[in-house]
Parts: sequence; structure tokens; C-alpha cells
Amino acid sequence: MINLAINDTLHEFEADPDMPLLWALRDHIGLTGTKFGCGAALCGACTVHVDGEPVRSCQMPIGDLKGRKVTTIEGARDKVALAVKSAWQRLDVVQCGYCQSGQIMSAIGLLQQNKKPTDADIDAAMDGNVCRCATYVRIRAAIHAAAQDLA
Repeated sequence: MINLAINDTLHEFEADPDMPLLWALRDHIGLTGTKFGCGAALCGACTVHVDGEPVRSCQMPIGDLKGRKVTTIEGARDKVALAVKSAWQRLDVVQCGYCQSGQIMSAIGLLQQNKKPTDADIDAAMDGNVCRCATYVRIRAAIHAAAQDLA
């Protein structure tokens, strides 16, 4: 039995400890905001926070998460998360939307660590989050807008 704290709720799993967190979230709990993209931690669509840090859930075994706190897009509700989500909506960032939960989780992680990121800071933090619709300019603008809202 594996117990995981996900979005401030304790969940019990009878599963292989090597099962990726992504599948525990989607298939066992029904939290489908976290997306499967590449399965190799290269695209960022599956980004969640573990103890406040962005991680790729497709490569994070649930057995490694004992005693750690997992936050998904559904549970991201703090001040920074709300500012990022609001900026995303105001600036109409989303095109197809598939990658956006991972993009948002990475942006939240950045703004929790760096309240006034430069373009270079944003590019570095968002590196590895792939958007096939190429909304990168809007993503950067939304991160700057969220930072301004938080100032």
C-alpha cells in the first residue's frame, strides 16, 4: 500500500511502486488535468509540483513520493497560481490547450522562486515545456503579467 498526499488529500494506492505518478493521477484518482505527452520527461505536459518544485510526473515513480506533497493543476490554488491562471486567461494564451497545464505549473514554480523574472529567466525555467501551437510569446507575456499582478 502506498499513501500519497495529492492536493492536500491523502490517497491510498495498491500499485507497483515503480508506476509513474502520471498514471496514479489520471487512472487511479481521475485527475486528468495533468497530460501525457511524450512519456520521457521531454515535453513538460505532465508537469506537477512535488514539495513545491516542478517535476515531470511521467518519470516520477510513486514509490519515491512517500512523505512528499504533490500538487496538480487542479490543486494549484495559492496566490501565485491564481495570478498565473488569471494572466493566462486575460492574455488568451491557450490555443489547443494540451500542454497548458504543464506550462502553468512550470510558470507557477518559476514565480514562486523568482518574483521578477527576466525574459532569460523565463526561457530557462520554461525550457523543456513544448507547445506545438507555438504560444511561447503569449506564455512569456502571461508570466510577466502574473509577476506584475503579484508585485
